[in-house]
Amino acid sequence: MDTINGVMTALNSVLWHDVVLWLLLGTGVAFTLWSGFSQLVAVSHGIHVLRGRYDDPDDPGAINHFQALSAALSATVGLGNIGGVALAIALGGPGAVFWMWVVGFFGMAIKLTEVTLSMLYRNTDEPDNPHGGPMWVVSKGTALLSPRLAPLGKAVGGVFCITLLVSTATGGNMFQAWNVAEITHAYFGIPGIVTGIVLAMLVAMVIIGGIKRIGAVAGRLVPAMVALYLLAGSYVLIVHADRLPGLLKLIVSAAFSQTEGAGAFLGGTMGYAFLFGMKRALFSNEAGQGSSPIAHSAAKTGEPVREAIVAGLEPFIDTLIVCTFTAMVILASGVWNRSGDAHYGIPPEIVQIAPGEWTLESSPAPILDTGQWTDGESVYMILRAHENPTSGNDRHKIFGQVVAAPNSRTVIEWSSFATPVQPRLESEQLFVDYQGATLTAKAFDTAQDGLGKWLVTLAAWLFAVSTMISWSYYGEQGMIYLAGERSVLPYKLIYCLLIIVATAGFIRTNTELDNLTGIGTGVMLFANVPIMWIFGAQAMRAYRDYVSRLKAGLVGPGHEPPSLEDLISGRDVESQNRS
Repeated sequence: MDTINGVMTALNSVLWHDVVLWLLLGTGVAFTLWSGFSQLVAVSHGIHVLRGRYDDPDDPGAINHFQALSAALSATVGLGNIGGVALAIALGGPGAVFWMWVVGFFGMAIKLTEVTLSMLYRNTDEPDNPHGGPMWVVSKGTALLSPRLAPLGKAVGGVFCITLLVSTATGGNMFQAWNVAEITHAYFGIPGIVTGIVLAMLVAMVIIGGIKRIGAVAGRLVPAMVALYLLAGSYVLIVHADRLPGLLKLIVSAAFSQTEGAGAFLGGTMGYAFLFGMKRALFSNEAGQGSSPIAHSAAKTGEPVREAIVAGLEPFIDTLIVCTFTAMVILASGVWNRSGDAHYGIPPEIVQIAPGEWTLESSPAPILDTGQWTDGESVYMILRAHENPTSGNDRHKIFGQVVAAPNSRTVIEWSSFATPVQPRLESEQLFVDYQGATLTAKAFDTAQDGLGKWLVTLAAWLFAVSTMISWSYYGEQGMIYLAGERSVLPYKLIYCLLIIVATAGFIRTNTELDNLTGIGTGVMLFANVPIMWIFGAQAMRAYRDYVSRLKAGLVGPGHEPPSLEDLISGRDVESQNRS
C-alpha cells in the first residue's frame, strides 16, 4: 500500500502543481470578466428560472430546472462539504477557507461557461432522454469546425469520459462511502463493510430508475438535507458567537501568511493553505471538471443559456454557503487545534529500528479524556524532527493503532517514522486521529454533546447517498458515449461494488484519501479546461445574446410559478396533450 500511495503522491504533485491551480483560477477570472460578472445574473435571474416561471413541458429534456440543479447539487453537496472541508483545515489551516471562497466565486463563472457549452451541443435525438457534457461539446464542436477534425474530437471526448470514470469511481463514490463508514464506525462501532453493503443497496435502488428517478429523489432530498445541516450549523455558531469576529480575521490573515502549529494542528504555510483550499473547493463544487453539465443537460429548456445561469448557483450554494458553515463550525469549536485527547504520565520511548527510521515503543494506552478506546482506533503524537514543508516548521505526526483485547490491557502499537535527524516528542499529549467527517462531528459535539453523533452521521449518510446517485449518472453517460447503452448495467453493478471496496479497510488515513480523490479531480480538469478555452467564445456569445434579450423583455416568463409541490415533483413539466 505504501508503494501505491507513493505513486499517487507523485501523480498528484503533477496534477495539482501550483501552476495548474493558478491557471484554473485565471480561467475563472477570465470568464468572470468576459461575461461581465455573470455571478450577479445567476443570483438574480437564476432564482426566477429555478422557481419554475420559465418551465415548459414542450421543451426538449427530461426534468425541470429545479430538478436539474438538485441533481447537480446532490453530486456536489456531499461529503466534500463535511469531510473535505475538515480535511482542508486539518492540512492547510484556516487560510484554506479563504481560498475556498475565492474558488467558489470565480467557479460560478466557470460553471456557467461549461454548462452553456454542454447545452449548446447536447444530443437531443431523443427529446425525453438527452445526452450532454464536454464529450459531446468536443465531438460535435470539432466536427462543425472541420469534418477532418471529427475523429480527433471523438477521441478527445473519449479521453474525457475515461477521466470522468476515474473521478466517478474515486471522488464521486469511494470518498463518500469511506467517510460514511469512518464516522459510523467511530460513533456506533459498526464495521465499515456493513456500512458499505447498506450504502450499495440504497444507491442501487435509486440509480436503476435513471435520471428521472434521480431528479425526483434529489428534488426532495437536497433541499431537506441542506436546510437541516444549516440549521444545526447555525446553532453551533450561536453557541460560539463570541469567537466569530476573531475567526474571520484569522481566515484572511492565514491565507497570506504562515499559521503556527498548536495542539493537534501541525501548522500551515500560505502555499499549502492555497493548495488545500483550492483542491477541496474544486472537489466540492466541481467547477471546471465538466461533470455537472451532464446533469444540467437533462433539463427541459429551449434556451441553452437559461439552464447555465441556474448552474451558476451551484458553487454559490455549495461552497459559499454550505462549505462555509462547516468551516466556521470547525474553527469556532477549536477541534482543529485542540489539546490532547489523552495524556501520558510517562511518554513512550523513541526507538531507532533502522538507519533514518524510528518508532515509539508499544505502550499501555492512557485513559481517554472522554469515552473509551475502540479496537483499531488511529491515534498520533507530535514529533520534532526535520523541516516539514507542509507546516513550515519541524512538527510531524507519528501514528499508532489502539489494540484492545478482551481481558487484557489496551495498548498502542506505533508505526515507523522516517527522518534523517534524531526525533523527539513535543509533549506527552496523545491525539485521536479524527478523520474527515468525524472531525466535523466532533466540532458539532462541542456545542451540544451528541449533536455531532446523530446529526452529522445522518447528514453524512444523506449527503453521501445523494452524491453517489448523481455521480453514477455521470459515469453512466460516459459509458454510453464510450460503449453504448449495453454497457450501462455492468457499469452500475461495478459502481455499487466499489462502494463496498471503499469501506473494506483498504483506505486508512486522510493522506491516502486525499491522494485518491486528488487524482480523480485532477485528471478531469486536464481534459475539460482546454475544451472550455477552445469553445469558450461560443459560450460567451450565446450568454451575451441571452442577457441582451432578457434586458429587452424578449424572453420573459411565460406563466406564473407553479406550486412548490409540482415544482419539486416535476409535474409542472410532465407531457400534456395540447392538441
